[in-house]
Amino acid sequence: MRRLFPVTDQTVTDQTVADPAGHPADEGSAAPGARERSSDGHGGGLDGHEWSLDEIADAYAYPEPRPGEPVPWLRANMVSTLDGAAQHEGRSQPISNATDMRVFGTLRALADVVIVGAETVRQEQYRPARARAEFARRREAAGQGAAPAIAIVSAALDLDFSLPLFTSPLVPTLILTGAAAAADRVAAAEKAGARVVTAGDGMGVEPARAVRALAGLGHTRLLTEGGPRLLGQLVAAGVLDELCLTVSPMLTAGGAQRIAGGPAVAVPQRFALVSLLEEDGFLYSRYRKA
Repeated sequence: MRRLFPVTDQTVTDQTVADPAGHPADEGSAAPGARERSSDGHGGGLDGHEWSLDEIADAYAYPEPRPGEPVPWLRANMVSTLDGAAQHEGRSQPISNATDMRVFGTLRALADVVIVGAETVRQEQYRPARARAEFARRREAAGQGAAPAIAIVSAALDLDFSLPLFTSPLVPTLILTGAAAAADRVAAAEKAGARVVTAGDGMGVEPARAVRALAGLGHTRLLTEGGPRLLGQLVAAGVLDELCLTVSPMLTAGGAQRIAGGPAVAVPQRFALVSLLEEDGFLYSRYRKA
């Protein structure tokens, strides 16, 4: 993996930055992000070596919490083909690769909770997040448990409560739903061991309220993996802080969904590029709300 756009802690204001090809960038340009150097003190990834999980975790670190009451930070992690498809035959795996999955796993390991739509749970056959020894020390230092919780956004609670996501999670699965959700489905979810969190006055979930509810449970490092309908709702509500997008060097044509669906926003939202990495034609980008 190599850098195409700086990954650095510091905003550069007094020197010219050169890109990996040696072309000077505009003076004063910079990108907030993770550490420029790897844990062994050498620059990571510029020579195309395989990045360690620690280097990837540093490059995708959440912003440092501000003093006082922690503020939630919601990032999305998605993959898209060159022609804008977020899936192939209903699943994202065919347009992904091994490095994308390493980034996927690392982003999970940095999060307090993973927010996902009910349809994506069904389509992708979601399982509980697992504890990973490689990240145990990092999570302990951040005051996190062994693994992130999975939070499912569902109005109807049309879920199979016999799945491992409910029967054998390390952390109880959360279900975000509205106050008008069917009482029998809420009871079934709670009987299965899930924690039901009300985040809306009607049947559906209000994105801003969901973020506040999760923060109230102590979850401030938030990650969503979609699907497209959920991400579209988060974008429309203006609660998305960061997008981690893998661009897959594939073309699929067809009618596959984009990474975000639903009604268009009134005014396009501008995000700023934080970092860009490349390996084997795949681009791994980070954008933050401008």
